[in-house]
Amino acid sequence: MSFIGKEISEFKVQSFTNGEFKEVKKKDVIGKWGVFFFYPADFTFVCPTELEDLADKYEAFKKIKCEIYSVSCDSHFVHKAWHDASKTIQKIKYPMLADPTGALARAFDVMIEESGMAERATFVVNPEGTIVAYEVIAGNVGRNAEELFRRVQASQFVAEHGDEVCPAKWKPGEKTLKPSLDLVGLL
Repeated sequence: MSFIGKEISEFKVQSFTNGEFKEVKKKDVIGKWGVFFFYPADFTFVCPTELEDLADKYEAFKKIKCEIYSVSCDSHFVHKAWHDASKTIQKIKYPMLADPTGALARAFDVMIEESGMAERATFVVNPEGTIVAYEVIAGNVGRNAEELFRRVQASQFVAEHGDEVCPAKWKPGEKTLKPSLDLVGLL
């Protein structure tokens, strides 16, 4: 089953953002590019390495008008406790969404019911609230913020230039491809 083209569901969650608890709803994410970055749990092993990688790249994401939303099935209180206890997590400036009921993880179909945790999954959402890219990988393999950044840039480019596509390893300013009309159906 593909999520490409699927509109994200209505939601309302608490977040821990820049030392404060804030409510985040679907209407708050509409109008800009967004990345929903699901991870299994706070106080774990691979997750802080990924979240730090994103924190280091966060200013670049903001420059391309893309917000990062990290999401786990922990409460906003646990996010704060992790932030207070970890120098690594203290680097995070993007919203850490709390999903203790798993409603958001279920809406994105990444809830692991047996453990009560989310899969390690990333969703790129356009300003209209539609999923344009996603990745779900094994819980024991970390993701790369640089590749995610490139993927968002490519998604933004093709959204603006609908008749062009981005080849592997494409970066802004590099050559794109213009599919011929007889090959369009093969994309």
